[in-house]
Amino acid sequence: MAPITTYLFSFAFVLPTLVNAHGHVTGIVADGKWYTGWNGEMKYQNPLPATAGWQADNLDNGFVTPDSFAKPDIICHKSAKNGNAYIPAKPGSKITFQWNTWPVSHKGPVFDYIASCNGDCTTVDKTKLTWVKMDEGAWLSGNDPGTWVTDNLIKSNISWSITLPNLAPGNYVIRHEIIALHAASQTNGAQAYPQCVNFQVSGGGTLAVSGGVPATSFYKASDPGIQFNLYSKFTGYTMPGPALTKLLRREEGEEREHARNWFRRMK
Repeated sequence: MAPITTYLFSFAFVLPTLVNAHGHVTGIVADGKWYTGWNGEMKYQNPLPATAGWQADNLDNGFVTPDSFAKPDIICHKSAKNGNAYIPAKPGSKITFQWNTWPVSHKGPVFDYIASCNGDCTTVDKTKLTWVKMDEGAWLSGNDPGTWVTDNLIKSNISWSITLPNLAPGNYVIRHEIIALHAASQTNGAQAYPQCVNFQVSGGGTLAVSGGVPATSFYKASDPGIQFNLYSKFTGYTMPGPALTKLLRREEGEEREHARNWFRRMK
């Protein structure tokens, strides 16, 4: 397993990123330990740093548009290449995806998918991966534009956390994604920000991730949760993508969330 190194980049590269002000996952915290994610600036390094985050052509913090939802870019972002390292984890590990920035205006759903690599995630063909949706959240309350889980993500230091289920030992890719809906009333206006990360799971878990669907079949441009008028008097939201697998709701007594489901414990 290749080591993951900390990467320092210059303000000259940071400035255009801030100006574009969309976002990417700059790091991952697993069981309290920080691992550097992929940053578009890294493509100028020779050799490339070892990162569990998949490489992508997202120097501009850009996104994938609905007209590319059936193309490979939707899998792990634009021109994505395999991450060349792993993050170690185990059943019950708390995983936090740390975004570099996220605009308040970019409200929308957040998803987490998982795929088994059935071998080495650093060389697996991304088009052969089949994904299971293990976590999702979207609209919470109100309208025009209302309160969404992206508001909670921003309040949580621009981060999103999940807990790994009772996964069998093996190599997995987790695909963490935000879909921004601020321009989604227009044709081709939704913005998808998929981020993929390699995990090497150890321990005595027994859950085998199987089935699933290719990412290129998740969404269609005409889906009601993709072409959606955020600035209207809507009373609901249709979650796009495949159904959750073995979903569980948050424990009683925690903050009420209308559209958030959790994949915390699988037996």
